[in-house]
Amino acid sequence: MPSTSIITVNFHQPTVTIALLESINRSYHEEDTEVILVDNGADQDQAHIYAPYFGNIHYIRSVENLGFAGGNNLGIRQAKGDYILLLNNDTEIPAGCLETMRAELDANQKIGLLSPLLLYFDQKDLVQYAGFTPLNYLTGRNAYVGQFERNHGQFLKSYSTAFCHGAAVMCRRQDLLNAGLMDENYFLYYEELDWCEKFRRIGKEIWFTGKTHVYHKESVSVGKESPLKVYFMTRNRMLFVRKNTGWITTLFFSLYFCFIACPKAVLTYLARGRQDLAKQVFSGLWWNFTHKKHSKKLGLVLPGNGSS
Repeated sequence: MPSTSIITVNFHQPTVTIALLESINRSYHEEDTEVILVDNGADQDQAHIYAPYFGNIHYIRSVENLGFAGGNNLGIRQAKGDYILLLNNDTEIPAGCLETMRAELDANQKIGLLSPLLLYFDQKDLVQYAGFTPLNYLTGRNAYVGQFERNHGQFLKSYSTAFCHGAAVMCRRQDLLNAGLMDENYFLYYEELDWCEKFRRIGKEIWFTGKTHVYHKESVSVGKESPLKVYFMTRNRMLFVRKNTGWITTLFFSLYFCFIACPKAVLTYLARGRQDLAKQVFSGLWWNFTHKKHSKKLGLVLPGNGSS
């Protein structure tokens, strides 16, 4: 049985995904590490493309594009490791990354989810993520810790943070069984924030460690300010608050979001001639008025375990 299951989701990016597999293969072996590759929206089986790049790879083809949450959930259900690492396909990992993250979890049983320092792949001394600030539930916004700072060892420590980062996040198998899967209602964006809330509800904490790092090729998966991104960021920002706060907070947030934040965004996009983006703000907002905040509860069975 592998000690660590790495789950990554590919969506029509074989070259990017192969680079990730190569980075894993440089430092890790099939005896203690498995890679579960979920090929989202794949027109044909492409297992043969990826097989040469890592010895213990489990390829799962999904004809339907299940999104980030659904794709990871599909992989999680096949995971055999004691530790499970969700890793974006647009990342690369250095030697020692898995060992350091496992050691941090072993040293502190309160940790439920753990994310490492994220550095920009194209500027490897530039920080993307060293934790998140708490969410302002009136505006639905928070901020990165350390983003765009030069990395000179200032984050070489571990500490509690508000949220993990979905590009690289590890948990224990047993904690995952207790907390449950990601909410597939999100499809893309905010699902890892919602997942953090699930872990908190079982008494676990969310932590960051700068004792290791992952290189992230930011915006390879989804282009900046694409209609897809604007739609899901708008839609899921409101969905997250609806799901994870009481009705009074939801009310005040909704007033702010519907009458201040969204109109401001629409006017900004229109002034720039981006009617396509303005339309997606309305679409994302409208979704929340026509859909329930809770999706169907997903049962979780992992290899070698009963149902959760």
